[in-house]
Amino acid sequence: MPELREAALASKAWPFEEARRLVKRYQKAPPEKGYVLFETGYGPSGLPHIGTFGEVARTTMIQRAFETISDIPTRLICFSDDLDGMRKVPGNVPNPEMLEPHLQRPLTSVPDPFGKFESFGHHNNAMLRRFLDTFGFEYEFISATEFYRSGQFDQVLLRAAERYDAIMAVMLKSLREERRKTYSIFLPIHPETNRVMYVPMKHVDAENGTITFDTDDGEEMTLPVTGGNVKLQWKPDFGARWAALDVDFEMYGKDHSTNTPIYDRICELLGGRRPEHFTYELFLDENGQKISKSSGNGVSIDEWLTYASTESLAYFMYQKPKTAKRMYFDVIPKAVDEYHQQLRAYQGQDLKARLNNPVWHIHGGDVPESTLIVPFAMLLNLASVSGAEDKEQLWGFIRRYAPDATPESHPDLDKAAGFALRYFNDFVKPTRSYRAPTEAEREALQELRAQLAVYDGRIEDEALQSVVYAVGRERFDPMRGWFTALYEVLLGASQGPRFGGFIALYGIDETVELIDRALAGELV
Repeated sequence: MPELREAALASKAWPFEEARRLVKRYQKAPPEKGYVLFETGYGPSGLPHIGTFGEVARTTMIQRAFETISDIPTRLICFSDDLDGMRKVPGNVPNPEMLEPHLQRPLTSVPDPFGKFESFGHHNNAMLRRFLDTFGFEYEFISATEFYRSGQFDQVLLRAAERYDAIMAVMLKSLREERRKTYSIFLPIHPETNRVMYVPMKHVDAENGTITFDTDDGEEMTLPVTGGNVKLQWKPDFGARWAALDVDFEMYGKDHSTNTPIYDRICELLGGRRPEHFTYELFLDENGQKISKSSGNGVSIDEWLTYASTESLAYFMYQKPKTAKRMYFDVIPKAVDEYHQQLRAYQGQDLKARLNNPVWHIHGGDVPESTLIVPFAMLLNLASVSGAEDKEQLWGFIRRYAPDATPESHPDLDKAAGFALRYFNDFVKPTRSYRAPTEAEREALQELRAQLAVYDGRIEDEALQSVVYAVGRERFDPMRGWFTALYEVLLGASQGPRFGGFIALYGIDETVELIDRALAGELV
């Protein structure tokens, strides 16, 4: 579609901006390998976390944007660094004591503490792939263990032996003096203990492709660099992987950004062309600390999916990738509602606006219509005041509000109702804090109750909002104080929905009863 391509080439959406850099990369000639290769890396030292998903989601958005403006085929590889030695026991796994004897062994040689897979590395890889498959990503998975041991990395490893001094010179500039004394780009794997050894090299034989070193016990040993006997330190491994696979694009977190020149130079020394990069800001937990796989802070993939859809998570990932964001449970309701707001807006937008809408990038241009006619935040409030224990009870209110709606005709709403109940019980209910109204607020609530008791107008959001607004306008300046009072006195929360919409959903008689209970002090 020429019109689509033309609009995409001018779009200011960040995936299109990144895609245009890739188009320029092959302006003179298409890639010899016949495709543009996107890569994401995964360090399986702990359970997969949302940051890992974010890399794949965002890379996929750029890949789709590239496919819109270019005819060159693409591939996406998810590469797991599972040959890394386990440096510490993660804090969020069962049976941690069984892992202690296996420190420094490759993750694919460490027993699975969950007792389900061949190794801890295999378990964590499976957890990553399960989620990526659930979301529907199209990717190819590569295990570093298989990549090294199958010989696919051999050519680059032999070249690393040939250019050992030049690569070491790049690395030594970035290291402290004490570290320089023992550093080597090669990490031999002991053939008997199967431990990854951090030892200096005594000799690198480029002609025979071997390294000689002393083990921790003082025994001199010579191993070939090929066949999985040796792995590269993580920084050289980054650049070597780019060279071996001929990677065209990779994104990573800000904590890698200072290493980018090192990765690039090593890639070039090993005969590759440095890829295009994209550096994103890190995710933070509720305390503003970086999310860590090993400590398990923040929100896990499974936890987000307990309370909201995968699409809402993808929406969160799309937003301002170069800005640090808190990734904790309280971001979920906002992400759900904003995602559906964008779905509704999309239907009436022109092509230019659609390409700038996050949902185009989340769905690759095949954007569904939203059936969430009641916001997630409103469902949370409904769960709060109704005491609903299951979805069907919430649907009792929803059917009265929208008689034609059913779980079958409004699947988004049906799923959201279930999610909202879980979220309410786990996060809202334990923190609810009602307060008694002030004298001014009491008088306003009594007036609102009186007007609702005799209301005979349309049971619609805007009509009821006008009633709420009129009561407050005469008594509060600024009006924010009135709505804060409604939320804190009636809902036990510091913020809430448009109150007219809440009344329409919950019911006028039920809202009158709620006000009566609040005025009688039954909610405090």
